[in-house]
Amino acid sequence: MNNKELRYHANEVRKMIIIGTHSAKAGHPGGSLSAADIFTYLYFEEMNIDPADPTNPDRDRFVLSKGHTAPGLYGVMAERGYFPKEEIPTLRHTGARLQGHPSMQYLPGIDMSSGSLGQGISVACGMAKGAKIQNKDFRVYTLLGDGELEEGQVWEAAMFAGAKKLDNLVVIVDNNNLQIDGTITEVNNPYPIDKKFEAFNFHVINIDGNDFDQIRAAMKEARETKGMPTAIVCKTVKGKGVSFMENNVAWHGVAPNDEQFEIAMKDLERIGEEIG
Repeated sequence: MNNKELRYHANEVRKMIIIGTHSAKAGHPGGSLSAADIFTYLYFEEMNIDPADPTNPDRDRFVLSKGHTAPGLYGVMAERGYFPKEEIPTLRHTGARLQGHPSMQYLPGIDMSSGSLGQGISVACGMAKGAKIQNKDFRVYTLLGDGELEEGQVWEAAMFAGAKKLDNLVVIVDNNNLQIDGTITEVNNPYPIDKKFEAFNFHVINIDGNDFDQIRAAMKEARETKGMPTAIVCKTVKGKGVSFMENNVAWHGVAPNDEQFEIAMKDLERIGEEIG
């Protein structure tokens, strides 16, 4: 798939993030928008998956460790055909399949119920180790927030992954530099992120996580890396694509009101027109 097609799908995912959170009057648009390009590349290009067969034992696995950005995951799953886009406005509604955090119980295609920060990467490590034990070729991808790196469990998991040489595991960090209480440097500075993963015996790649050429090259490098897991540290823009949300910590966990919804959708429609 070429970059124009990927950009189109990512922009559609961003629209669904705004539609879902606006309808729910709750949710986490900022970090969902920053990761939309990563979600899109994984689901449309990188992973061996089939929406028509979401439980195939040989499929690649994805664990959204930063589970609060479920609006982004739901957006890409709908765009990829796992469920109808018409369900997006049911986000966080009572009885809906699209819960506030991903739930395996409700939605086929979710590989892990997540949301308690730090736990997703641990489960991803278990999946990757399980593949090794069973001599399976599937790969495991997990997406973490940079604020999530403040959880000690992340580094226990990283220690395990490095020690067990889990070269079928790719840890992706959405490094938008903002968390709920401010910049990550102000709250509890996890930098240098790359050096920390290197210390745990990871192959580390630093990229612009909103650039498809760089995402593509990093994923290729990860597949070619043997004998150690890979961490891809992605510099991104929180709120990417929506003018008033970009790099604004206030949009970590707040839904747009009706007026803001209209502005956001016009921003994304304009981007869509530019893509062509």
